[in-house]
Amino acid sequence: MHGEYKVPGGKLVVVDFEVSDGAIAEFRLAGDFFLEPDDALDSINAAITGLPAETDVAGIAAAVRAALPEGAQLLGLTPEAVGTAVRRALVTAPGWRDFDWEILHEKAVSPRMNLALDEVLTTRVGAGLRRPTLRIWEWDESAVVIGSFQSYRNEIDPAGAARHGFDVVRRISGGGAMMMAAGQIITYSLYVPASLVQGMTFADSYAFLDDWVLQALRSLGIDATYQPLNDITGPSGKIGGAAQKRLANGGVLHHATLSYDIDGKMMTEVLRIGREKLSDKGTASAAKRVDPLRRQTGLSRDEIIERFMATFRGITGAEDGSIADEEYAAAEELVRTKFATEAWLHRVP
Repeated sequence: MHGEYKVPGGKLVVVDFEVSDGAIAEFRLAGDFFLEPDDALDSINAAITGLPAETDVAGIAAAVRAALPEGAQLLGLTPEAVGTAVRRALVTAPGWRDFDWEILHEKAVSPRMNLALDEVLTTRVGAGLRRPTLRIWEWDESAVVIGSFQSYRNEIDPAGAARHGFDVVRRISGGGAMMMAAGQIITYSLYVPASLVQGMTFADSYAFLDDWVLQALRSLGIDATYQPLNDITGPSGKIGGAAQKRLANGGVLHHATLSYDIDGKMMTEVLRIGREKLSDKGTASAAKRVDPLRRQTGLSRDEIIERFMATFRGITGAEDGSIADEEYAAAEELVRTKFATEAWLHRVP
């Protein structure tokens, strides 16, 4: 068995082992990480050798942690990463380059249409009708997009939204509200088969699927890191956040919104951002929580998007693609029957 796992923001973890009588045998850990003392590597190998082959990531990580000598230093490596590499080897999980990818960056459509396209394209990837895809959103009106499980009345100030020209729509993934003001954010969606994240915990899959954008941000001079569960951050604050939805047919939607610019005062007038939500961020205002890309890079939104797409092409070998007429038609029907309905918007009052 051979497995590899690139730690988001860290190093490559490589594992090789056999399975004998239902147990892991001859386990060997390798990679470009840093580990002190040297003999800690032998301790890790010994700890995993003999574990039942069905041991999950948490169980493998616990065995590694218990075996480490006192004072051991792991840089670019975590016990959980070792567990993920083992599980991915056992399920023969593929990597980014094992798929044929497309990139979509098309005409601006309404926020509701963007949400419907997310559902349609994820469904088609899960059904094997479309290649795994990265799509960069463009939209033609301002909206607040609330998470699938958020309460409309708790999150939105209707008077403030109307005053600033924001429609309110609900997406199929969980997580928090995002303000889609014209030219102020960059949103992308990944539509992938579940096999790409096989062997990972749900939490690990978030970081894995956004690692490419961390690389793109670092190429722009931003010291970007991932803050579990779903935040992309820089030295001065949050840059963006991600959300996921997994469909029964094996399609996985992973999308993220990054702040390019921000009007903090407007945000507080449109969203009911409570003190409790802000308190765990260690800041006094919504505006100070977010560190937008325009301030950090001095680049236009289009220039940053081009860097994102170039980075993704370099990692995956993706080709430029397009949304088919039948995909647009299916999304339009989904807008009519779901995303534009009061029943969907107020599914959580």
